[in-house]
Amino acid sequence: MTISTGRRALDAVPAPLVFVVSGISMYVGAALAVWLFDVATPAGVAWLRCLGAALILLLWRRPGRQAWRGRALLLAGTFGVVTAGMNVLFYEAIARLPLGTAVAIEFAGPVVVAALGSRGVRDYAALAGVTVGVVLIADVQWEGSPGGVAFALGAAVAWAAYIVLGRRVALAGSGVDSLAVGFAVATVVLSPLVLGTTAVWGEPDLLAFAIGVGLLATVVPYALDQVVLRRVGQARFALLLALLPVTAAAIGFVVLGQVPTLVEALGILAVVIGVVLRSNTSRGERAR
Repeated sequence: MTISTGRRALDAVPAPLVFVVSGISMYVGAALAVWLFDVATPAGVAWLRCLGAALILLLWRRPGRQAWRGRALLLAGTFGVVTAGMNVLFYEAIARLPLGTAVAIEFAGPVVVAALGSRGVRDYAALAGVTVGVVLIADVQWEGSPGGVAFALGAAVAWAAYIVLGRRVALAGSGVDSLAVGFAVATVVLSPLVLGTTAVWGEPDLLAFAIGVGLLATVVPYALDQVVLRRVGQARFALLLALLPVTAAAIGFVVLGQVPTLVEALGILAVVIGVVLRSNTSRGERAR
């Protein structure tokens, strides 16, 4: 299958379904990352994730010289550093806060992007539904440290920037090549974080885990993000991100037997309603 044929096939898949596949890959990768927390700092694990993604993408795409020059390099490099920084901040946050709290705080970034792109009553209703749903799913508990909250808020800002920059990268027409360049640049820029990974380098199995984290938590989901960003606006993309905690809840139920509570189930329903409302609005806009 050629790249153009594969792109057309992906474009035929509904955006929410692409997000579900992306979420599954991301959360499997997150499980691998948790295992690495015992032998490396959270920031070090995030750097290993970036390194693994850069190696895989460079071997796969082999970007041409043009991708390493001028504005293309500046955009890709900025996007890569912002994305890797987002992962570093989030890993540091979940090392200090309950996961649900960190997720709820971090989601403030996409909510702001979605709010800025909203135009009508239906848009705001969709935004409200998604926001309430994510908060319910996250089961917010204000525990932990002020530092953890600060890291989570930093991750929220970085997530908003990821959406805006990712849209520009996608529209430039070479999204996955730019991911390869961006993560290569980010690996170099954030290289001081390697100091938190010293215990990993002498263990081949741990290095394999690091590569797996890079593939599952970065390469697959972020490449699929480029497919969606090319097709939808920033606001709708920000709302579709709400499917990620829904996907996590589904994985917990199917794989781990974790039955959602009534509050979590209501949160999932609110997210689905919000995404459907925004999807219907987008179809109406395209028809007009």
